[in-house]
Amino acid sequence: MSTTALLRIEDLTVVAGAAAGDPVTVVDAVNLEVGEHEVLCLVGESGSGKSVTMLAAMGLLADGLTVTHGCVRYRGTDLLTLPPGRLRALRGKDIAMIFQDPMTALNPVRRVGRQIQRAVRRHARVTRAAAWARAIALLDQVGVPQADRRARAYPHQWSGGMRQRAMIAMAIANTPAVLVADEPTTALDVTVQAQVMEVLAAARAATGAAMVMITHDLGLVAQVADRVAIMYSGRVVEQGDVLEIFERPRHPYTRALLASLLTLDGADGPATAIPGAPPTPRHRPPGCAFAPRCTHPARSAVCSATVPELVGAGHGHQVACWFPDPPASGQPPAAHP
Repeated sequence: MSTTALLRIEDLTVVAGAAAGDPVTVVDAVNLEVGEHEVLCLVGESGSGKSVTMLAAMGLLADGLTVTHGCVRYRGTDLLTLPPGRLRALRGKDIAMIFQDPMTALNPVRRVGRQIQRAVRRHARVTRAAAWARAIALLDQVGVPQADRRARAYPHQWSGGMRQRAMIAMAIANTPAVLVADEPTTALDVTVQAQVMEVLAAARAATGAAMVMITHDLGLVAQVADRVAIMYSGRVVEQGDVLEIFERPRHPYTRALLASLLTLDGADGPATAIPGAPPTPRHRPPGCAFAPRCTHPARSAVCSATVPELVGAGHGHQVACWFPDPPASGQPPAAHP
């Protein structure tokens, strides 16, 4: 990893049920980083640990989940060691999150504008009037029509796309350096998805923020990402430059995800489903967690016995696979015990 990362996650491990004496590893030794103005996309099936990783990084884990190892460094400061007061002062100002479901993230009994106004005043010493004016300006910035009037409405009076715009406005209220967007287009139709992504791009351009976007939409990843990290069963199995990932995927899981994409012209052949289902954290198999679903012809006993490490594969590419395809040297993979 580089020495100039804006946000760096190192060996992050999150466990469920530790307090009850029945620990289960949910996120296992994850390493990620995002640089200034960069877009990193976390990709994987539901339950792969994407959201938990970023919630842990921001100190927002639900009860029952505990970080047992690792650190999260923002501009060199380990967020996991900060006192709660200092972390709250940083969260929302330096690092902000756009949550997956705005209907549950927004307070249903507070007017939308008042919630944004509160976010402004939480980190800036301004009057109520100035914070309200800022809230209206933010809603106008993210494309809410008649922002002054709509700001006085409640969340249930807004459409899903408009609520997502409100969440973006709240997230950029204090010009953060890092935005975390958790499935920002989930449950929106295609047209509204495109509008929300345009708003998000404009917001990033205005603030200069880097972004970590959590998604399972590879089409969206291809449009916005600088780098991509593929997660499976709580681990990063491949990461690298977006073009490297799409043009030269090395891990069988990454290739399977790309093969499941539908294309308009069918040039890449019919879409194929990945056989089986991801394991639950409690029943994660030994060795490579993807081994039971893997169709790689070189798969062997080592895949089911020993966890492969995430190692460099050239061109800034990293992969955790005993038989990455194609091998970095262009030669057949070496034999493994």
